[in-house]
Amino acid sequence: MNIISLLCHQINVEGKVMKKLLSYFPSWLMIPLFVIGGIAAGLTAYSIYMSRFHSYLSDDPETCINCHIMAPYYDTWSHSSHRTYANCNDCHVPHNNIFNKYYFKAKDGSYHSAVFTFHAEPQVIRPRNASYNVIMGNCIRCHEHLNTALVNTGMFSYDDTKKGMAKACWDCHTNVPHTKISNISSSPNSLAPLPKSPLPDWLKNKTKK
Repeated sequence: MNIISLLCHQINVEGKVMKKLLSYFPSWLMIPLFVIGGIAAGLTAYSIYMSRFHSYLSDDPETCINCHIMAPYYDTWSHSSHRTYANCNDCHVPHNNIFNKYYFKAKDGSYHSAVFTFHAEPQVIRPRNASYNVIMGNCIRCHEHLNTALVNTGMFSYDDTKKGMAKACWDCHTNVPHTKISNISSSPNSLAPLPKSPLPDWLKNKTKK
């Protein structure tokens, strides 16, 4: 049996399965189902396109400024010594395995999207508890030799700091890497390279008229 025959057979099988599934619905419901399904598919595709979903699969720091309110944080990072050695994901997501990395990234990203969409973000954005744990773990991971061979700070976790057994890295390194002025109010004219609008030119011209 050649490839074309196999494809025809597969299409035939899938067609029968679809016909069987549709037989459970009354005929008057078919058109509304297809309309609702089409709208849902269209909105999903539109959301993926407008949010630049593909960019979140990379480690490019410019992905973070898909949301413009993150511009001050991008700017302060880009003017810090960390720019040469670490990107956003190096500090802000776990690196124990790739599944945990993207799970944490998706979870945090979903929360950020909801907050930013409803304009519920604070003027000074700070990590949540789970993020603090990840960030301190990454500080220790990157500075492993310093934290184990020269000083013993690498022996402590963020959970230990909450128990008063140690200090978090940023208790001393306060301005690393985002400084004290990385917030929406103190740097409203941030010069971060914000992404161009994904709207096509013909649609922009239509909206101007």
